[in-house]
Amino acid sequence: MRRVTQLVHTTTTTAAANVLSQLPNISTFCTPFAPSSNNLSQDKFNFFSHRSLFLIRNQKWRQHMLLATRPLLKDRNLSINGKEALKDVPENIVVMPLTDTSAFVGATSPHASSRHVFKLGVIKDVRLLCLFRFKLWWMIPRTGSSASDIPLETQMLLLEARQGPTSSQSTYIIFLPVLDGNFRSSLQGNSSDELEFCVESGDPAVVTSESPKAVFVNYGDHPFDLVKDSMMILEKQFGTFALRETKQASIWPTITPGMLDWFGWCTWDAFYSDVNPQGIKDGLMSLSQGGTPARFLLIDDGWQDTINEFLEQGEPFVDGLQLANIKENKKFRRIANEANSKTPSDLKEFISDTRTFDLKYVYVWHALLGCWGGLVPNAVATKNYDPKLRYPILSPVYLANMRDISMDSMGKYGICLVDPDKISQFYDDLHGYLASQDVDGVKVDAQNILETISAGLGGRVSLTRRFQQALEGSIAANFSDNSIICCMAQSTDSIYHLKQSAVSRASDDFYPKEPTTWARHVAAVAFNSILHGELVVPDWDMFYVWHDILLFIFIFIKVSLTCDKPGRHDFKILQRLVLPDGSVLRAKYPGRPSRDCLFTDPVTDGKSLLKIWNLNKCTGVIGIFNCQGSWPVPSTNKAFQMVTSSELSGQVSPACVEYLEEVIGLLWTGECAVFSFKTGSLNVALKPLECNVFTVSPIKVYCEGIEFAAIGLMNMYNSGGALECGRGAGCFGAYSNCKPISCSINLKDEDFNFNDQLNLLTITIPPTHNSSWDIAICY
Repeated sequence: MRRVTQLVHTTTTTAAANVLSQLPNISTFCTPFAPSSNNLSQDKFNFFSHRSLFLIRNQKWRQHMLLATRPLLKDRNLSINGKEALKDVPENIVVMPLTDTSAFVGATSPHASSRHVFKLGVIKDVRLLCLFRFKLWWMIPRTGSSASDIPLETQMLLLEARQGPTSSQSTYIIFLPVLDGNFRSSLQGNSSDELEFCVESGDPAVVTSESPKAVFVNYGDHPFDLVKDSMMILEKQFGTFALRETKQASIWPTITPGMLDWFGWCTWDAFYSDVNPQGIKDGLMSLSQGGTPARFLLIDDGWQDTINEFLEQGEPFVDGLQLANIKENKKFRRIANEANSKTPSDLKEFISDTRTFDLKYVYVWHALLGCWGGLVPNAVATKNYDPKLRYPILSPVYLANMRDISMDSMGKYGICLVDPDKISQFYDDLHGYLASQDVDGVKVDAQNILETISAGLGGRVSLTRRFQQALEGSIAANFSDNSIICCMAQSTDSIYHLKQSAVSRASDDFYPKEPTTWARHVAAVAFNSILHGELVVPDWDMFYVWHDILLFIFIFIKVSLTCDKPGRHDFKILQRLVLPDGSVLRAKYPGRPSRDCLFTDPVTDGKSLLKIWNLNKCTGVIGIFNCQGSWPVPSTNKAFQMVTSSELSGQVSPACVEYLEEVIGLLWTGECAVFSFKTGSLNVALKPLECNVFTVSPIKVYCEGIEFAAIGLMNMYNSGGALECGRGAGCFGAYSNCKPISCSINLKDEDFNFNDQLNLLTITIPPTHNSSWDIAICY
């Protein structure tokens, strides 16, 4: 039951009103007073600081109206809202206006081909952000100032256009390469600062001489609104994908897969492919005994019945696994002559055993094609799907990307692809069997592989559409929830076919044994979520509970998975993330970089900190990270480009939180209380891999001048997340401009502390009220 936190004013007033109409779980019994301002400042802030609570006073929130001027191609210049977006545009470029702010841009050619590279025009002297594929599977960001900084396989390009040389106000222009018929587009720059786009079908038999809708262009004065509005337009134009908010509102009765609200454990980094029933039970037991029970289990690669015909006796392991049977392997299924074995009789019996740990969800892993190498050809259990061996054919742009082990193995040994006409049958058989074993959902890996094996099958766009529709249809038919996590699917072939899938990995793998990758992992997911987060709930991958930078990002993670080995958990840290019932205090939106970080490089410029913002139901939240270290270098065989970094300084303010007006309400004083989990200042100094998190709570004014702002559970990393659910134990904190008369929890009076110098009210919520609580504060 959702609980109500009450702020009670003892007065002769007889009127009772809900003064926080936008926050239904916080109410009062006094007459409301509405201040004259109800907007948030992005201007100057005055504040006083004490230990870890700050009062922020704003002056004014300036809003700007964007005058509508359609994109215009004139005199070889593409102008958007009066700003030159592209200069020296070639004559074969065509512009098709869509709305007052947007258009499709394309090109024509004198000859037909399955692949074209067209020049769009010159970009110079701007601030720009690219999201590009550095591997076949994954994107990372890059910033720059001209088209020569735009790498191959760019899938989103955001430009900043200043209103004038001395103006601090910006408008933004976005370029999104999209799917035009059977062709997929990507952006790239050349050494002459010309923006180019590449269109390709992936099948020599699928050719064209024109691509009029290859790139979508739009502009706006708010970068996050611009991305959202652009994806809304494209959703209506194409009908092949749906926005995250659309999926949350209509596809399933639950908001998104139910496991999102619970703490989870993944077996991969704990066991890799050596995962086994006893190890899984040991891990679940360890987490439960530590007071942070897992309610979501993901059994990763290693449970399937596979064959590796390429592995010779005594030779090192090669990744050529093929699926021999849709059923589990002998680690999870007892064979007839093992009557006395401790091996479970089948997967269903094992999952039943795991439910004794009060698991709510059990997912298992499989690749899009069954396993990494597809299906075993001519096997009894797979022959009905008619798998055929195919060898990947890589696009020329991929040759500039980083290679990886899985792609190298597939290229060397080939992939046995299910007959596309039988892919629906294969998925239905696989997922139907898993559902019969009480599996709740699946993580589906290696989804981008289709673009490399689409020759002779209609091309990459067509083949991806067929497989994605079959996959999502099977999920809907066999599981009761929208129970799929997509993975290795950050190509626009896949992204623009996410019609129902609501959760997808937004980053390269987390590498627990390579600390140099941890910081860039945080930055990559935050930036990728600018685009990815409009379509899906971004999955940040799993983490070891070893380091603060890996833990604070749980605030911004939408899929909370750890991958610690059994018995190697830091429960002191986990208890700041996970409530005793196994739920997590999940923030509202995908975590994304603050606006002032959009065009900086927080990983290799040696000077910038990364700020990531989010919202809870009642508060804002800001994480600040020192991510300086390294990015991969796609055009070389080197894995990293190291940059020496030392302690860096920065500052946070409520202006870092976008859409804070959603939680301000009508009673806002124009001030915010800010709680720092670690430090006593809004000015921070962080060494590499250090971070901090701040809760931002708008101060509301009530009758007789009472000012109040709830912070939440100050012992939790996402303290404000507790205000919505009313769960958890620990120190409840709030800003108050005066001392209350009394405080009660669940109608029982409790002691409280009030520091009149800090205006900090704290109440201890005992473990006996862990499951739910009402707090009443009387003045």
